Amino acid sequence: MAIEMHAPAASTRTPLEAGSPFELRVDLGKGVPEPDMRSAIASGDVGFLHSFTTGSAVDGPGIRLVAWTTLCMFRCKYCHNPDTWTVSNGMPVTIARAKEELQKYAPGLKTMRGGFTLSGGEPLMQARFAAKIFRAAKELDIHTAIETNGFYGERLLDAELADIDLVILDMKAFSLEQHKRVTAGIENASIKRFCQRLARLHRPMWFRYVLVPGLTDVVEEMKLVAGFAASLGVVERAEILPFHQMGHYKWEKLGIPYTLADTEPPSPESVATAVDIFRSAGLRAD
Repeated sequence: MAIEMHAPAASTRTPLEAGSPFELRVDLGKGVPEPDMRSAIASGDVGFLHSFTTGSAVDGPGIRLVAWTTLCMFRCKYCHNPDTWTVSNGMPVTIARAKEELQKYAPGLKTMRGGFTLSGGEPLMQARFAAKIFRAAKELDIHTAIETNGFYGERLLDAELADIDLVILDMKAFSLEQHKRVTAGIENASIKRFCQRLARLHRPMWFRYVLVPGLTDVVEEMKLVAGFAASLGVVERAEILPFHQMGHYKWEKLGIPYTLADTEPPSPESVATAVDIFRSAGLRAD
C-alpha cells in the first residue's frame, strides 16, 4: 500500500466519481514516486483513473458504469479528454477499491441490462489492472466492455479477453498515412492484427469512427474502415461519432496547442453519408 501512503491527497480530496468524463482532472497522482507508479502498472494491483461515471447509455449496451483510465500515447487531434494522456493526472485506485465500486452498482446494472465499461485514455496501457478489474466484474456476473484503440491488444491473453464481453474499437483510420495524420504519427498494423485476433476468437466488437470535417471525413478512408470491419465477421455495430468541441477547454487549460479550434461539427448530411458507407459494407450503423 505504499502508493496510498505516498499520495493520500488523491484519494481524500477528489471524489472517485465524476459527474462527467468532460470534467477536467489533473495531478491526482502527482505525489506518487515514479518507481511506485511503474510497479503498480506492472502488477495491476493499483490503477490510475480519471474517475468513475455512472448512468452512461453510450458506452455499451444498457446503462453503464464507466471507469476512465489515464495514459494514452495516441494524442488524437480531436481528443476530448487530453487530461487522460498523462498517468500522473490519474487517481491511484487499488483493485480492492475498484471492486467495491463494482459491487455497489452491480444489482442496478443487472436490472438495467447494462454493465461495466473500461475506457480512457487507453486502458490497455494499464493492461494488468484491466485484466483484474474485468475478472472482478465477471465474478459479479456483470456484462463487461472495453473502449480501446487496440494498439496494445497483445497485452491481454486469450483467457483474459474471454472476460470482456464486448470490445468497442475506436478505429482512427485504415491507411497508415491517415492514421499517422490523425494521431501523433502512430502506426496501425498492430491494431489490425488485434482485430483479426478477436475475429478468430469470435469476440463481439463494435467499431467507432469519429467524423471530423477536414480530417476524417474522407470517403475512400471510410470505405476502407467499413470494409475491414465487415470482413471480420464479429462487428455487431458501427457508430459514427460527430466531432464536437466539448473538450476544447481542456486543451486550453492544459496549454496544449489545439489545431481544431475553428472546426465545426459535421453537417447532418455528412453524418448520413458516413452512416451509408458503413451500411453499404453490410454493417449495422448509426
